[in-house]
Amino acid sequence: MRYWLVFAQGRRRTSEKVMAENQMIDPAQPLDQQVHSPAQKEDMIECVMALEAALLPCLPARELQAIDRSPHPSHQIDVERHARDFMEAAKKLQLYFIGLQQEKSPSKAETLRKEISMLEEELNTKTELINKQEKLIQGWRKDLKDQLNKHITELERV
Repeated sequence: MRYWLVFAQGRRRTSEKVMAENQMIDPAQPLDQQVHSPAQKEDMIECVMALEAALLPCLPARELQAIDRSPHPSHQIDVERHARDFMEAAKKLQLYFIGLQQEKSPSKAETLRKEISMLEEELNTKTELINKQEKLIQGWRKDLKDQLNKHITELERV
C-alpha cells in the first residue's frame, strides 16, 4: 500500500509522510464484532463499500510506474483521483472506527459507578447469605436446646 501511494501521487509524498498516514489507521486496534444499531451497521457497510470502490480501479505497482512515466497527463490525473478517493474512504472508515472505540470506552466516572454498583450488589448478596446462615444457626441452637431439655427431663425422671 505504501508503494502504491508513493506512485499514485506522483512521488510527491516522502516515505515518512506515508508511514505517518499508515500509523493513523491502526489495524491492531480492537474492534467491536457486534454492531449496536442498524444505522451503525449501514454506516459501516457504506464505508467499506466506499473503500472497496476506491480500491477497484487501483492498478498493480508496475502499471503505476509505467503510468507515472507516461507523457499523457490524463493517466496521472486518473491515478491521483483514485488515490484521493481511496484516502477519503480510508479516512471515513478510520473516523467511524474511532467513533466506535470512543463509544465503547466509558469515562473514569462511569467505570467507577459500575464498579461501585457491582460491589454494592456483591455486598447485598453476601449480606443475604449471612442472614440465611444466621437463621440456620439459630434454628440449630433451638433444636439443640430442645434436645438438651429433653435429655435433662429424661435424666431427672431416672
